[in-house]
Amino acid sequence: MAYKILFLDIDGTILKPDHTFSDMTKQAISSVKKQGVEVFLATGRPLHEIEELAKELVVDSFIAYNGAFASYQGKTIVNEPIPLKNMEQFIDIAEENGHELVMYTRDRNYFTTLDQPVIKQFIDIFGLKKNEAFIPEITDKILGATILNASPEKIRLYEIESNVRLSPVHVNGTEGTYDILRKNVNKGHSVEQILSLLDISRAQAIAFGDGMNDKEMLDAVGEGFAMGNSHEDLFRYAKHRTATVTDDGIAYGLKQIGVL
Repeated sequence: MAYKILFLDIDGTILKPDHTFSDMTKQAISSVKKQGVEVFLATGRPLHEIEELAKELVVDSFIAYNGAFASYQGKTIVNEPIPLKNMEQFIDIAEENGHELVMYTRDRNYFTTLDQPVIKQFIDIFGLKKNEAFIPEITDKILGATILNASPEKIRLYEIESNVRLSPVHVNGTEGTYDILRKNVNKGHSVEQILSLLDISRAQAIAFGDGMNDKEMLDAVGEGFAMGNSHEDLFRYAKHRTATVTDDGIAYGLKQIGVL
């Protein structure tokens, strides 16, 4: 099979727990690019927080905000902010229940407060830089949101519509943290739109991920790889199980299917 496109999650897939990537991972990405394979970073992170990593890996195409935004070589393909009414409801629910929210726009991360320890820990874990206190004026510009300090029992309060899905953040130190996803706006939906735009078949597409926000993406490609360190529920959505991120799971998986 002549593969034409590769989608890579970032945290737990490219980046190890210490927020670094291995030389082998960088070499694997470089090698597939030399073969003419399109490479996309596919992440829950906001676009403005992955620019430095993208430059290091020499990648210029992205799925960000868990699929709410996607671009190919600078051209916007997907741009789906959270509906204003829904976002206002999420903010009210968080305030009523003592939860914190992180809200991501195209150029900033907005927090319900910047003073709480759980917020400071979140900023530190993900190395977030463009952080500000929430202002109501940006409510209609939010592409993605994350709930902090929520119990499994309370998280269901955010399921205000059948379209809303909560995905636990699969990174060490983020217990009680959930991404707000939409069933029609996710990494997999963006993958499908990208494949259609580039006229690439599902069978020619590869993806690697480790979290439950990757399940639709792994299901949307012909060769879906769950990292060895994946959330235990993710493996059933993947065609393959590869090595962990610390054991160069991307390179190991690409070798399995003959790309490296």
